[in-house]
Amino acid sequence: MPYQQPLTPFILHCADPVDLPVRPLGDGDSRGDGVLSRVTRAGLVAQDGGGVALKADTSDGQSLVVDVRAAAEGVIRVRLGPDAETRTRSAPAITLIHATGYDGGRVEVEPGRIRVHAGAVSAHIELDPWRLRFLDPDGRLLVEQNTYEMDISDRLRNLPFGRSTVAGEVAAYHETFAAPGDEHFFGLGEKFTMFDKRGQRIIMWNYDAFSAESERSYKNVPFYLSSRGYGVLVDSGTATEFDMCHSTHACVQITVPDDVLDYYLIAGPTPERVIDRYHRLTGRPYVPPKWALGTWISSGFSPDSQRRVLKRARKIRDHGIPCDVLHIDAHWMPTRHWSDLRWDAKRFPDPESMLAELAGMGFRTCLWLNPYVGRESPLFAEAAANGYFLARADGTVYEADVWHTYLPPCGIVDFTNPRAVRWYQGLLRDLLRQGVDCFKTDFGEGVPVDAVAANGMRGDGLHNVYSLLFNDAVADVTEEVTGHRLVWARSSFTGGQRHSAQWAGDTTSSFPSMASTLRGGLSYALSGVPFWSHDVGGFTGEPTPELFVRSAQFGAFSPLTRFHGNTPRHPWSFEPAVEQAVIEALRLRYQLMPYLYSASVTAGASSLPVLRPLLLAAPDEPATWSADLEYLLGPDLLVAPMTTPENQRHVYLPVGRWIDYWTGEVHDGGRHIRAVKPLEQVPLYVRWGALIPTTRAADTVGSGPFTDLTLVCWGDGDGSVVVHDEGTSTAVTVRRQGGRFEVACDGPLAIDRVAFPPVAGAATPSEVLLDGRPTALETVDGWQTAAVRHGPA
Repeated sequence: MPYQQPLTPFILHCADPVDLPVRPLGDGDSRGDGVLSRVTRAGLVAQDGGGVALKADTSDGQSLVVDVRAAAEGVIRVRLGPDAETRTRSAPAITLIHATGYDGGRVEVEPGRIRVHAGAVSAHIELDPWRLRFLDPDGRLLVEQNTYEMDISDRLRNLPFGRSTVAGEVAAYHETFAAPGDEHFFGLGEKFTMFDKRGQRIIMWNYDAFSAESERSYKNVPFYLSSRGYGVLVDSGTATEFDMCHSTHACVQITVPDDVLDYYLIAGPTPERVIDRYHRLTGRPYVPPKWALGTWISSGFSPDSQRRVLKRARKIRDHGIPCDVLHIDAHWMPTRHWSDLRWDAKRFPDPESMLAELAGMGFRTCLWLNPYVGRESPLFAEAAANGYFLARADGTVYEADVWHTYLPPCGIVDFTNPRAVRWYQGLLRDLLRQGVDCFKTDFGEGVPVDAVAANGMRGDGLHNVYSLLFNDAVADVTEEVTGHRLVWARSSFTGGQRHSAQWAGDTTSSFPSMASTLRGGLSYALSGVPFWSHDVGGFTGEPTPELFVRSAQFGAFSPLTRFHGNTPRHPWSFEPAVEQAVIEALRLRYQLMPYLYSASVTAGASSLPVLRPLLLAAPDEPATWSADLEYLLGPDLLVAPMTTPENQRHVYLPVGRWIDYWTGEVHDGGRHIRAVKPLEQVPLYVRWGALIPTTRAADTVGSGPFTDLTLVCWGDGDGSVVVHDEGTSTAVTVRRQGGRFEVACDGPLAIDRVAFPPVAGAATPSEVLLDGRPTALETVDGWQTAAVRHGPA
């Protein structure tokens, strides 16, 4: 279990993992007493063009099977188990990794050693004594096993390649890698701890985390990146533990309480390349519909009604707040029935007319749900009688306290049961046909370790992957009715990038929590998930006006943005100056929508997330590996949210030149600067030479093609940009010749204007041509702007 502060009450959740047992201490820790099976030597059993199968002898006289092979270009798979057929405990429910092999794989066998080549990486095996190393094509060592390390008292300091047995039962398999003192590690899911995971002990277990400020998190991904140019992905749905130089600073230890150890060594050399190969194994991200990039405004976790929803919608429009999605939270259903997916008829007497009226105002509607059904719901008896819930070992319904005593215990829908899936989807289908556009798939972390599923799985193997089954079921029926697969999910696991969007759970309304939330988003981006969000203002508590503005700015410059909390998060709930600052941040987001949507399409097709840690853009700059409270939004905007109330902070700018969005001041990169900004301005910098496509801010993004496009040119020089719309792409190129500036478009979108913000040292051209058409220069909002002349040239 994660470390807990002493002298505080220990709080257990019904779905917490079980601690691994402790092996008996004895001289077997150094010489083998039947409980530590360390691989000591191996012999070749079989080989093919892609890899080798080996019989491994262990320190306790046992035999295991090792398989090392090229799983894909740049990827080596290593498998250790009792035989070649044993599968992971999550395999009966879902396939997490799709490795089809690599036709270019090559095996070299020499006396006492074997090499397995997979393009950008090769595995070098020494058979007796056992040793495994991974090298790049130039012979540079990426990483090697730390095979056996003792302390001064001749006691084992690590868990080497092998497995441990306690009381005659296999407790876990383990692997240990040597870690040079300057190596850094990133990823492992949405982790709210420090960005660099070196020195941390992290457990892959989806928690109802109660906050965003600890190692407990809703979305775990057993995949990490190294600053040495590789990544490691473990194929297991169990509570795998990553000891990232925590127990000993000399090595990374991976402990897998599963029936087999199965991992992938993924080559880079850049983080971008590692993530690209990770996506090839686990699936490309799903790009949400364009309207989903607009603002989401929630009812909040408070009582609601049809009258209140419509009043809120009208007020949003009256106040000029850009918004595309109204999220109706838990109270659309009878409170003690959550989540039986039926409208509370007293509070929502005519949901069809409400949904139609909202659509007429330009709103999409999202409904909250979770995969639990309260035992007081009329639906509970039906589901229980038909075997739609997870069970206890004796076959009775597992009634779990998933609400931490806030509500009565619930049944947990069993998504391994096809009949239960069809039943659950039928309830959602009716809502979608009424006019609901999408669902917020809350919770999903509540499967107890001793629960039993219809397919025979126990909770320890189902717990983490359950969130994927839940989100798949909802996404599938949503696509069937609406044509899109969007869900707004809280929990996830390996491959969860196929579910957009996801948000950071129950964050606290404080500046420190905002900072840790940002670190969680950066870690998640490096875990292969590009479409992420968080609750503006934080969920728990009441934000101060300053926090609300700063959090709204962070939200406006996130991949997706939503206002939600257990107290009101509506801009008009604060003083007019605060409301205006929030609206201006959202209007700027809507102006940048062509840029944001283009970055989203790029994220779906590549390994570059929308919210990009600086190390993705500049991995050769050591300072970017520690830049944990700033990020690139798309390729050219650097955002540094204010995570303290002082209105000032340090910002690292990568090598190059960066322009202050608000002042036009130019800063040389490769260094830190001190940013001082008033409450209404977020520190925002634009890469010199960037071409940013924008549009006029409107009430909604909508789903039609972008119109009224302005190309904003930051600095001098030639350049190009691709503007993506739904189903189309337009390449825009610019060329300067003295005072002449030419813009050409290749694609269906047309650029209507070109804007030149005042940038220190950059000259405004005297002549601008748009696709060969002459333009007229005028000053618009302080920027020189060129628009096509009307009439003959």
